[in-house]
Amino acid sequence: MTLKYSRQREAIKDFLMTRNDHPTADVVYSNVRTEFPNISLGTVYRNLTLLADLGEIARLRVGDGVDHFDADTSPHYHFVCSDCGSVIDLEMDSIDSINQTAAKNFDGQIAGHITYFYGLCPHCKEKKLKALS
Repeated sequence: MTLKYSRQREAIKDFLMTRNDHPTADVVYSNVRTEFPNISLGTVYRNLTLLADLGEIARLRVGDGVDHFDADTSPHYHFVCSDCGSVIDLEMDSIDSINQTAAKNFDGQIAGHITYFYGLCPHCKEKKLKALS
């Protein structure tokens, strides 16, 4: 699929490449508006969806009801803070062997997995510890 070049789409992608906090469409919109004041939220949503569908960015659905976006499309895992909702890249070895483990007692074909880890981020953990002391 050949797409016509779009400065707005390129700005959205460029913005995501500067972030590692996995922003929502609203955050992308707020920031891209500084460069394109007339851009609509709908245009941002459509371009994020298109970029995700093309595999140029990743769409993360972490259970908070909103999509988060990641410019890093390489295989990696994410941590979601159950207090503040931040989404953080986890540096860890691959657990791809989980596909074979899942396939052992399954008659279908396992193609992959999506795994999110949940708990308290370092900031919220520290905040809780201070509150207890």
